[in-house]
Parts: sequence; structure tokens; C-alpha cells
Amino acid sequence: MAGAPRAEATRAGTPRAAAAFNAIDIAWIQLMIPMDERARLLTDLAGSRAGDPALARFAQRAAERQGAELTLLRGLLARSAAPDTRPHEGHDMPVMVSADTLRAHLTQSLLLCAGERSSGGSGEARELAGELEKAGSARLALLDAARSDKS
Repeated sequence: MAGAPRAEATRAGTPRAAAAFNAIDIAWIQLMIPMDERARLLTDLAGSRAGDPALARFAQRAAERQGAELTLLRGLLARSAAPDTRPHEGHDMPVMVSADTLRAHLTQSLLLCAGERSSGGSGEARELAGELEKAGSARLALLDAARSDKS
């Protein structure tokens, strides 16, 4: 898919590949997967329920991007040899999703990615975090532009 983040191929399952991942890498991956999964639930619904065609298009692009991110993040999790323990299971978003809620989600994702880039041990995970941070910044700019068009 055009614009999807890329990750360099590594030999899956080798001790060397798993050793490259530190605790920051694992925590970042284990947090980003459920965050993207939860956000994907929202963006999947927005396409059919948004009254604004521009918002529906934004949601569709975001859902496609999140799907690509999830594939890459799950690949990193497998290569890290860390378990998929879901330590953040049950962190629900029980309220109606607003532009402010989506903005907060994107902002939090950017903070997590910045933390991974500065403290992660795996070059592959740091690289993906940089790509996700760049893509998240672009989505945040699109959301802010859409919101300002409404004002």
C-alpha cells in the first residue's frame, strides 16, 4: 500500500534478532498493538456512520494505515520473542469518540513513538517508531486541518 510504513527484514526466530529488543521495545510494541486495534474499531465504524464525507474518507485512510501498522507491529512482536500477553487489555474508550478524543489518541501515539525512538534497543523497532511517528503527525495535521475547515 502506498505510504505504508516499512520494516527491514530480519531473520525471524534467531536469538540475535530477539536479543536486539530491550524492555522499552517490548513495552512499546505491546502498547501500540492494542491502541491500534481499539482505534481501528473506531475508524471502521466512522466510515459508515460519519455524516461528513471528508471525515469518512479520513477514517478509511486511517483504518488502512492502522491495518498496515498492526501487521508490522505483530511481526516485530514475533521477532522479539516476547509473548502476546496483552498487559493493557481492558483499557476501554467508553465515551463517544469526538475529534478531541481522536486527537488525544494520535498525540499519545506520537509520545509513545518518540519514547521508543529515544530509548528502544532494537534498530528495527526504533525505525518503525519513527515511521509511525511521521505518519501519525501527518494524520494529526489532517485532522487539525479538517477541524479548522469547519470553523
